Amino acid sequence: MKNTAKQWKKSSLSSLQKKQSFSDRNKERQAYIISALFSSLIGTYLDLFFVGIGMYHFPMRLFPEIFSVNIVFTLLVLPVSAVLFLYMADRMRFLSRCIMILGIGIAVVFIEKASEHLGWFIHHTDWNHTYSFFGYILFFVLVWSIFRFFQAKI
Repeated sequence: MKNTAKQWKKSSLSSLQKKQSFSDRNKERQAYIISALFSSLIGTYLDLFFVGIGMYHFPMRLFPEIFSVNIVFTLLVLPVSAVLFLYMADRMRFLSRCIMILGIGIAVVFIEKASEHLGWFIHHTDWNHTYSFFGYILFFVLVWSIFRFFQAKI
């Protein structure tokens, strides 16, 4: 009889651990989805703002008669990049995460310049690429904060 009680208790604990593990993974997935949606929305609105005030424009974009921004970037590239960032950042310590965010800020400056040469992106003459450097640092800190908030909250 004692053996059966021990087995039942062990089985119940195992079942509870599996449910908690599933629940934790579900929370994490939801945090990734919410963060990806946030990155897409904030990226789209920022692009609309800067295109609207003439700081840059996208000569090559899908449906140019409908959209003034590059929807491939804001609806695909940005959220996928955010999820990849979050996946890596979640496995790093604070200092490594900070260095990665600084590296992304530096890389964005070079990526913007390369995309200008390819004709994908044109900046106004008043644009300074340090805006992008600091803007992307702030962007990824916000995405990280949203992710951590919803990872703990949900």
